[in-house]
Amino acid sequence: MNDSVISVKDFTKSYGDFVAVDGVSFVVHRGEIFGLLGPNGAGKTTTLESLEGIRTPDGGTLRVAGVDPTRESHKLGGKIGVQLQTSGLPDSITVDEAMKFFCAYHGVDPNFNLLDRLGLAEKRGAQYHQLSTGQKRRLALALALAHNPSVIFLDEPTAGLDVASRVDLHNIMREQQESGTTIILATHDMAEAEEMSDRVAILLDGSIKTIGSPMDITATGAGLTKVSVRTESSSLSDPDITLPAVSQQGSKDEYSVFFSTDIGPTVSAIINHIEAQRDSLIDLRVERPSLEDRFLEITTNGGSQ
Repeated sequence: MNDSVISVKDFTKSYGDFVAVDGVSFVVHRGEIFGLLGPNGAGKTTTLESLEGIRTPDGGTLRVAGVDPTRESHKLGGKIGVQLQTSGLPDSITVDEAMKFFCAYHGVDPNFNLLDRLGLAEKRGAQYHQLSTGQKRRLALALALAHNPSVIFLDEPTAGLDVASRVDLHNIMREQQESGTTIILATHDMAEAEEMSDRVAILLDGSIKTIGSPMDITATGAGLTKVSVRTESSSLSDPDITLPAVSQQGSKDEYSVFFSTDIGPTVSAIINHIEAQRDSLIDLRVERPSLEDRFLEITTNGGSQ
């Protein structure tokens, strides 16, 4: 994946005195799934909308599939597909009519196979307002893919989807990737980003704080290992308990949770404590740092690495 399909260099955007994006730079390669992550207000939406030609940058350069999205918006539409959280479709338009309309706009034949592929075969005559939230999301994806764009922007694509639909959507994303399509995935679902993305960028306060593969990002930072323990008598629930190599601790549901810098001494001390308190171990789970853990670490600490 050496071909740069999206290039962002020194991109800035302000709204009055508020700096939404401050000197952001990154590239996305052909056939890559690139996750764009960040809390609300981080600059994620402004970056996406500028790449889609909806907003005009105050500074820097942006290129999408060889096109300047600001100056060449007339060329951009045929190269990108956009799945928004809200489609803006009229309530009375049918699924079939929406497909015909979007395909006519792009000058291609209606792609009804996509509707079947996304589980909308029985809803082709239904009006938009009659669709469930999940069906509306699937229709939005079908319309984004209908003209075979080289770049797809997905904004929270699995929000409101059931498990089966989520799996189907992920399979379609992988099929698109295998055909060479480049995908920008904006999501608050860290598990989805970690599973699907080749690389991710984490934005905070208008700047990129880290960028790389999920594996690379989770390997950096504090590198804490999460140990969750549930016992019969909850003997580990005392917040003042001291265990070796533990830098953070707390509780979730019926589990005592410890974050360890050295898992061996920590687990050994946990077992010894349970035995000393004549308690019984019900469950013990050891988890490597996840992308969500790393995301929270970065955003909680103000982006410090």
